[in-house]
Amino acid sequence: MWSFATLLTAFTKTFDELLIRHTLVGIGEASFVILSPTFVADMFPPEKRGRVMGVFYLAIPVGTALGYLLGGVMGPKYGWRTPFYVGAAPGVLLALLLLLIPEPALGQFDPPESKVPERDTLRSLVRNPAFLTATFGMAMMTFALGGLQVWMPTFLHRAHGYSLQEAGLVFGLSTLVNGLVASLAGGWISDRLLRRTKSAHYLVSAVSLGLGIPAMCVALFASGRPMIVGIFVSEFLLLLNTGPLNAAVISSVGPHVRAAALAANIFVFHLLGDVPSAALIGYISDKYSLQLAFLGPVIAITLSSAILFYGMRFAPPLRVSEEAASQVPSGASS
Repeated sequence: MWSFATLLTAFTKTFDELLIRHTLVGIGEASFVILSPTFVADMFPPEKRGRVMGVFYLAIPVGTALGYLLGGVMGPKYGWRTPFYVGAAPGVLLALLLLLIPEPALGQFDPPESKVPERDTLRSLVRNPAFLTATFGMAMMTFALGGLQVWMPTFLHRAHGYSLQEAGLVFGLSTLVNGLVASLAGGWISDRLLRRTKSAHYLVSAVSLGLGIPAMCVALFASGRPMIVGIFVSEFLLLLNTGPLNAAVISSVGPHVRAAALAANIFVFHLLGDVPSAALIGYISDKYSLQLAFLGPVIAITLSSAILFYGMRFAPPLRVSEEAASQVPSGASS
């Protein structure tokens, strides 16, 4: 449905048609982002999910970059409808290929402790501190990232004299490079630490977000090359938790409620995160200044780090496979 709705964009001629198209895209996308991570989680044991989620969520920066490139190259030459023809084709092809992949057994790698009523029922979601801390920590991080992605190019233009094209290029390249490198690095680091502590996903996320606070301050209050370095480093540290934090959410609940948990997680982090952040930053910017408004994301990152440090104590027990355990140096505990 997602790809079909993307294709429909090329045929829209009125606002009503475009509205219907956006609605269908939303239904298709929502279904995918809820169900596909559960499918992936059932294919890998918990000690590999940090890396797996890091690779899986690479689709966001890579897809965004490819979309800009595709639209920028094909749009002026062949018209704005052409990129939607091309963009829909891979999704249709991949949907057909998925029909050939057998669905993995539900919860085949999840330990028995994850299938107890305290973690594997709908009612337990509101009383599961591991899930709640990961979700609210993600919401605060999304508040910061959502606001920065919308307003950082404008900030570079207003406060530092960049043209909008230059500002978009600087921030876009930073997002693309860090989205690729940080997502992979964060998942690998947290999976390595998972052999030593069950709270590794929370720890890596909390530490990276905490370290991102001074980097964000440099990006906001410095100028010239230090500012560019601050933007790059802060984005790297904020995106480093992509794999670990998503793995923490997935592993915090049992397999039978994982899809419902992801739906609740996505609803909460959008409701408290990127939905209000851009508007709130814009309001404070109009009333005072954009530089002052960016204190909001700094505060949000501080809260996110604190919530995830607190959530470490609730990380669910982990049963590391013999293969992973054999790679732990002597003296280290899992």
